[in-house]
Amino acid sequence: MPSTSRAQHKYFEWIAHDPAAPAKTGVPQAVAREFVKADKGRSLSKLPQHKAEGGAVSSYPKKFRW
Repeated sequence: MPSTSRAQHKYFEWIAHDPAAPAKTGVPQAVAREFVKADKGRSLSKLPQHKAEGGAVSSYPKKFRW
């Protein structure tokens, strides 16, 4: 399933690449890797920065950089 916003993409990238993230978020690393794989080759610049109100995306640590 591809990401619906850039924030969601960054969130799943964080979970996919940080071994401690699944314990903090409750999202399995396999699910995050599936999202990252679905986004590969896609233009993320066309996605909105954040989801519309009501569709919250948990924030990821600001110290985490790609």
